[in-house]
Amino acid sequence: MGFSSKWLWAAALVVASMPLGVAPGQAAGKPYVIYLSNNFVGNDWRQQMEKVAQVAAGKDPFKGKVDLHIENADNTVQAQINSLNNIIRQKPDAILVDAASDTALNPTIKKACDAGIVVISFDQTVTEPCAYTMGSDWDMIPGVLAEWMATQLGGKGNVLVDRGLAGAPISKQILDGYEKVLKQYPDIKEVGFFEGQYALGPEQQGVASLLAANPKIDGILTQGYGTGALKALQDAGRPVVPFTAFSYNGSAVACAQTAGSKCILGANPAWLSAEAIKLAVSILDTGKKPDQRVQVVRADFVTSDPITSKLYPEAKMEKIEIGKNVFPDQAPGLTLPVTPDWMTITAAEAAGK
Repeated sequence: MGFSSKWLWAAALVVASMPLGVAPGQAAGKPYVIYLSNNFVGNDWRQQMEKVAQVAAGKDPFKGKVDLHIENADNTVQAQINSLNNIIRQKPDAILVDAASDTALNPTIKKACDAGIVVISFDQTVTEPCAYTMGSDWDMIPGVLAEWMATQLGGKGNVLVDRGLAGAPISKQILDGYEKVLKQYPDIKEVGFFEGQYALGPEQQGVASLLAANPKIDGILTQGYGTGALKALQDAGRPVVPFTAFSYNGSAVACAQTAGSKCILGANPAWLSAEAIKLAVSILDTGKKPDQRVQVVRADFVTSDPITSKLYPEAKMEKIEIGKNVFPDQAPGLTLPVTPDWMTITAAEAAGK
């Protein structure tokens, strides 16, 4: 082929001297090119998710090892398919996908896999078997929230329950998780339902309308901020009652600063993006793929009153502490906890400051 035996011997020596488990790109001193495909940036969570990915890529153990590119598509399936096709043509080492659809992207994801690209689908995940998925434990989260509420009420009382957003699969999953646990407590009565729609206005309005018809309310299980429910109670001159919500900084601050308030906040952490980078780099470094396609991430619950869960003993709870895990000087929409335990990301970094 035109190569001398001396050249071939030298090349063989270089290959033999490469460290085991190091991908060719890394052996050449080049960072892994990783694209993050996001289908929209229309809420605080998605914006924080991208900021955390950027911060993580610039910190050890990824500093100098990951060349991260973020591509935002318009909020349609076709726009993300077009964007992914453009990314595939760039021949990156890995693609991380927060998907517009669990099924419609599958043929495009398969094309990426067939091209030798590592694909990690996180948060809103796809069903294509060649992609690894990474998401929160949506069985444990509502189960622990409902168990906490039952504990606060001593197994007895009247509660209002948020149905979330009509037609959203995750809303039904959270509601089913709440009710599965509450059914174990026959003296806890679900006396009213509302659709909080993951927005403060509808949450407050939904609770306010139910308070008028229910003179005694002992707890409120929301799927959103919790602060809308708290404001409805205050406006009606009603006692503050325990509430469940999701881990927004503003919700935790309000809980901490409102006299008599008790709360627990479940987390779908924005640092799922950092976990996706970690998994992609591990696969690229070692050439070894996880035994399980589905990877579950469990973030700590943040609460005024930690308990030991009997239903999910692996659940961890952090007591709300201003300045440590709750930040009055940061945006209310900041998602808690702000950092995984294997890397230090500050609240200011997560907020992009």
